[in-house]
Amino acid sequence: MAKDYYQILGVDKSATPDQIKKAFRAKAHQHHPDKGGGNAEKFKEANEAYQVLGNPEKKKQYDQFGSTFSGGSSQGPFGGGFNWSDMRGAGFGPSAGSGGVNFDFSDLGDIFGDLFGQGARTRGQRGTRSRRGSDIEASLTVDFTEAVFGAEQIIELNKNGVCSVCHGSGAEIGAKTEICPACQGSGQVTITQQTFFGAFRSTAICSKCSGEGKVINQPCKECRGSGTVKSREKIKVKIPAGISDGETIKLSGQGEAGQRGASSGDLYLNIRVRPSLEFERKGDDLYTVKTIAFSQAALGDKVRIKTLEGEVELKIPAGTHSGKQFILKDKGVPHLRSRGRGSLIVEVKVAVPQSLSRSQKKMLEDLAREGL
Repeated sequence: MAKDYYQILGVDKSATPDQIKKAFRAKAHQHHPDKGGGNAEKFKEANEAYQVLGNPEKKKQYDQFGSTFSGGSSQGPFGGGFNWSDMRGAGFGPSAGSGGVNFDFSDLGDIFGDLFGQGARTRGQRGTRSRRGSDIEASLTVDFTEAVFGAEQIIELNKNGVCSVCHGSGAEIGAKTEICPACQGSGQVTITQQTFFGAFRSTAICSKCSGEGKVINQPCKECRGSGTVKSREKIKVKIPAGISDGETIKLSGQGEAGQRGASSGDLYLNIRVRPSLEFERKGDDLYTVKTIAFSQAALGDKVRIKTLEGEVELKIPAGTHSGKQFILKDKGVPHLRSRGRGSLIVEVKVAVPQSLSRSQKKMLEDLAREGL
């Protein structure tokens, strides 16, 4: 019975080349026999279908004659064991000549990456494992005014620092370096793994020399050759004016020290701001409440208002109602990434007397009779 390659990949006849390739990769990931729950037969079927539908000329023949034409081989691209680079060198892949089944290695590149890790690479390439120090994340709590105006603080952290004996080199004074016996100075080793396709050869970073190709014949006794030691360090932190609660400060190079002179990681400080008893912050604006007497609201007055820099005088117009807001420009929080400041918004609350004397009550009754 003829196979329906479109059904195998789960695409329509009108599917574009990109859609066909995407469908094949999804099926290959799903059914690869070296992955948990894989299915070798379905993987071969998906591969067979893609060799046809992924080739415009073969797709045209398939649409016309069906899956019995000569290009529809189910044997897949490989026989027994193979060497990845040898296969490429022999002309297999999208540029191979006519006849047999050609296979596009790039379509399965990410699949092999998942199975064999970053060490799976073609012959002749050399990589070096990054020995950069790790990043550190910590929290720093500051006062409300420190967040508004900025400040400097000294914090202490336990972290890997540069070894004071070898100064980060990892070697004893006068020690020499030698060619790594494991990789013979290449910095990489060849790994052979048995897979569904046969013997798969890949290169990986040499674990003995970490890809450097050299080893120290006499490691530093203090740091055991790593170039780093655990230490407690004091770090000066500059709090920028206008920073908000929950924002993060990045201090480049203040994280863990790198091994054998490699660059240090970064320090990320999550800022926590203690709340103010007098002001509420919304963005770069501050909000506060001022309570005034009924007579001040009715007749008008001048009152003293607290700001971040001290008290200022605010004029209350006659007839001010409770809840009215007054805006004092440039009395708020400095803008963190630009010039200028936010505003201080003062909300007026008119106090209602809880108890009245006889004279006060009489005056209010007189006012009420007059419609006030």
